[in-house]
Amino acid sequence: MPLVTLRQALDAARAGGYGLGAFNVSDVIQAEAVLDAAEETDSPVIIETLAGTSSHGSDERYWSVLQHVISTYPSVPVVLHLDHGPNPETCRRAVDSGFTSVMIDGSLDHDGRPSSFEANVAVTAGVVEFAHAAGVSVEGELGTIGGSKVDGSRAEIVLAEPSQAKEFVERTGVDALAVAIGTSHGAYKFTTPVDGSVLHLDLIREIAEIVPGTHLVMHGSSSLPAELRAQNNAFGATMPESWGVPDEEKVRSITMGVRKINQGMDNHLAFTGAVREFLGTDGLTVDPAPYLDLGRVAMQQMVAARMRLFGQAGRAGDLRGVTAAHAGASA
Repeated sequence: MPLVTLRQALDAARAGGYGLGAFNVSDVIQAEAVLDAAEETDSPVIIETLAGTSSHGSDERYWSVLQHVISTYPSVPVVLHLDHGPNPETCRRAVDSGFTSVMIDGSLDHDGRPSSFEANVAVTAGVVEFAHAAGVSVEGELGTIGGSKVDGSRAEIVLAEPSQAKEFVERTGVDALAVAIGTSHGAYKFTTPVDGSVLHLDLIREIAEIVPGTHLVMHGSSSLPAELRAQNNAFGATMPESWGVPDEEKVRSITMGVRKINQGMDNHLAFTGAVREFLGTDGLTVDPAPYLDLGRVAMQQMVAARMRLFGQAGRAGDLRGVTAAHAGASA
């Protein structure tokens, strides 16, 4: 079926009382794993990717192939979403390339530091203007998610301020709002088990009541299963002990108003764990196909489990027959 917008998908999720997993993919093999899981569970799904972080040489080439792969799953309603667009130019590239949803992360300035509220409003409103004109949904961010960086340092977490939510939504017109509640990006989230002193789910309920027409998003919500860390470490990784967001907290967040739940690191742990195990036990194979296939299947199993957990399994019919009015698509 044709792509749908984030607004269409999250409206259906709200009506049905479930959450939608947004699964980060960095190549078309991972995209196939997500789509296979959606087909297996009869789920609508959000496939999201970051600009400049895939193994492909060109964003636009990768994005074009990604859309082709999606088109081969006609029974799966799919939102194609740009995650954490760093600036309006990148968001415009995604809109022009056929994405049906973009996130503009105005919570950070050009140096990666928390930006002012006014700066965030200005950049987000600008993206909303051209994206909505093309029939594309927009996600903004209030507060900063924070988390581990590739250099080992940690980005600052700034919790969302409920008193700013109504003004932010009214002045920007965003369809979805990522709210910082203490979650963290990356594979090394928390050094102790997560409890109420770390995750502030009360903010979700409070903000949901303030902006009832805007869908809330939880970023940095991978669980980091200990068994996947152990699998990776058994075959060459050196990952320290770390805790993510417990499954029960993700389910609870859905009941409080979260509709989009971003998942990335769990997928990558499952994929890479299967690849590491194969390479650690087979000293002869050099063709990538056998181990990449195992990675794809492991990721599919992880994603399918999340779809069942979030309640989106069996809900693809909610969006069948819905078509995104996307004037900016080049695909």
